[in-house]
Amino acid sequence: MLVVAVPAWVAATNAYIVAKESGGEALIVDAPPDPETLSAALIEHDLTLAGVLLTHGHIDHSGGSGELSRATGAVVYVHPDDDFLTLHPVEQLRAMFGMTPPGEYDVPEKFESLSDGDRLRLAGLDIEVRHTPGHTPGHCCFYLEEQEILFSGDQLFAGSIGRTDFPYGSHQALMTSMADKVMVLPDDTQVLPGHGPETTIGQERRTNPFRAEWERG
Repeated sequence: MLVVAVPAWVAATNAYIVAKESGGEALIVDAPPDPETLSAALIEHDLTLAGVLLTHGHIDHSGGSGELSRATGAVVYVHPDDDFLTLHPVEQLRAMFGMTPPGEYDVPEKFESLSDGDRLRLAGLDIEVRHTPGHTPGHCCFYLEEQEILFSGDQLFAGSIGRTDFPYGSHQALMTSMADKVMVLPDDTQVLPGHGPETTIGQERRTNPFRAEWERG
């Protein structure tokens, strides 16, 4: 199993290149607006891109997906509740930060919609989709049960949780998602988040400062 974390763009967003081994097919979890760095990592490991999974539509996680899709033909997957973000990156930045960004962001021509409970088979790997609204309405985590890995996006971090003060965020929804979809996983599950270092479900169950809130939820 090969998992390469590629922190990219100004937000140091963790994109993950995931494959059974070098020299075969890979998937990418989240695609910041730095497709050149991601493409270089694929070349370094002699990998062919089979699909791009977006945990959510914020530009630091999705802004490079269009160029990657056009360059490789890989399908981009995202939950439709985040279409208002994924399909309109410039408007998103204006709404969130009051800025008009320089340059352009290449949106994929077509997305495949994700739904809670979907089972995807990409790059020889079985992936379960867990819809975890809160950070955004369409936020999803991706669970590889066989490998005991959860790609948590901006749902759960080492010692923290995702922000909910952006437009359409909901703290209560995030806590409900945490209780129902994330903290039901085994303690040994490795959590690979959208920012910062990795952790485990057990570590966060014991020490995360927000744990009392999701336990009440």
